[in-house]
Amino acid sequence: MSFCTDLARISVLLTSSIFFAMSSVSTVAATDEALAAGRALAERLQELRPGIPIENIAPIDIPGMYAIELSGGATLYGTADGKHFFSGDLFAVADDLLNLSERRRDEKRKILMAQQSVEEMIVFPAAAKRLGYIQVFTDVDCGYCRKLHDEMAQLNELGIEVRYLAYPRGGTQSDTYSKMVSAWCAKAPQGAITQLKAGQGIATATCQNPVADQFALGQQIGINGTPAIVLADGRLLPGYLPAERLAAVVLGE
Repeated sequence: MSFCTDLARISVLLTSSIFFAMSSVSTVAATDEALAAGRALAERLQELRPGIPIENIAPIDIPGMYAIELSGGATLYGTADGKHFFSGDLFAVADDLLNLSERRRDEKRKILMAQQSVEEMIVFPAAAKRLGYIQVFTDVDCGYCRKLHDEMAQLNELGIEVRYLAYPRGGTQSDTYSKMVSAWCAKAPQGAITQLKAGQGIATATCQNPVADQFALGQQIGINGTPAIVLADGRLLPGYLPAERLAAVVLGE
């Protein structure tokens, strides 16, 4: 192999490396600029609309744009100049439509739900080997929550563990909230919540409990009705599904 050939190859390798490095630096710089524009836009929005619940500003895969994440699951998408934004879901067009916004919400829910203590939930374990689990924001006075609870034995037999979190739809001043506090504070929470979902009364009880915090968590991740079922990967199933269909979704069948 000649010296000239070696020199040419070295030249190509150096050129490629320099181009890659410049591209990487350029991408980082563009991301930093977009995030700076996002922070400026967020500050301006808070000046114009004090109290707007901004949680985070994050880069997205579209050059020059960024996401402003709001409490409750909503997202604003801003332009590189920091002067314009739009609200709504962002889709990618490929072989099918891909909801990028919902993907972001799924990831956020997954992270937040992983931080919750299972010991503070009312858990109905699988009858034998656990094949999967669901986290259900529930209201004891909700008709479809009661319908789902009626199928608890079937879900457990199918290998699904059900973990209840409290979501009294009327808020923390409602009668339902008080009932749910009593269930969480009962000596036998499983039996207490089952009685409430059957329309029966239980003894009033109070203790240090997670009901208000779980309600706030539900609002933070965009829950606005019950039952709201959060899967292990963060996906949200809003509403009731029959036991066999729900188990199939959980198990990826």
